Amino acid sequence: MLLTIIKGGPLLFACLLSVFIFIGIHEFYRMALPERTFEVWPAAVCGALMTFVPLLKDCRLALAALTVLFLAFALLFLFRIRNIATAAQEIAYAALGFLYIPLLLMHLVMLRQQAYGVQWLLVIMLIVMTNDSAAYYTGCAFGKNRLYPLVSPKKSIEGALGGLAGSIGGTMLAKFTFFPQLTLRDALLTAIFIGMLGQTGDLFESLLKRSFGVKDSGNSIPGHGGVLDRLDSIIFAAPATYYYAVYFFKG
Repeated sequence: MLLTIIKGGPLLFACLLSVFIFIGIHEFYRMALPERTFEVWPAAVCGALMTFVPLLKDCRLALAALTVLFLAFALLFLFRIRNIATAAQEIAYAALGFLYIPLLLMHLVMLRQQAYGVQWLLVIMLIVMTNDSAAYYTGCAFGKNRLYPLVSPKKSIEGALGGLAGSIGGTMLAKFTFFPQLTLRDALLTAIFIGMLGQTGDLFESLLKRSFGVKDSGNSIPGHGGVLDRLDSIIFAAPATYYYAVYFFKG
């Protein structure tokens, strides 16, 4: 993925991302709608195709795509009712799958098309990786106070703070190596803001898994769970980084 970001153009990057989205929606349906084996394939294909909408450079198309998808799947679930008592819940889960995975991750393609898009994508990866690593080691060494035990019993406040410190280190590394256009203000704000959103993205996916009664979103990555388990922080960080780069970053 790193080589695709650096060397590939927006189209190649969108192709790679569409594969992750395809697998991610498949994992989401397996957790949320395990009995809907027919619907999962058109949902995964449609979600993957949404990845390419930003390449058309018309924001109205993204809204149109979501509208058509909702109408199509509303009709699909309407005429393939399994249990009338849970029909509304199933439709809500289907809608959540599209809003949670392709809609948020589409922002990575939008970000790739911005000035310094490659650098911003690398910053996201750095923030997420340094946050995760620092949070893990800080939590293991000093974690005593639980952060949100209802959702993730093992995470600690100390680990979360250590993760934010790691994010700051990651953005500083970016500033003094491949992204000198970042100001000190940019580096600190993005590290804290995106680092916090990345942590909440991790918590949100934990919430979904606990609600659905599963340990991992899938087993596509041996020893690391599923694609959603690896992308949970990036999913929330993607739109935040895009809007910061567009509206606050001066370049």
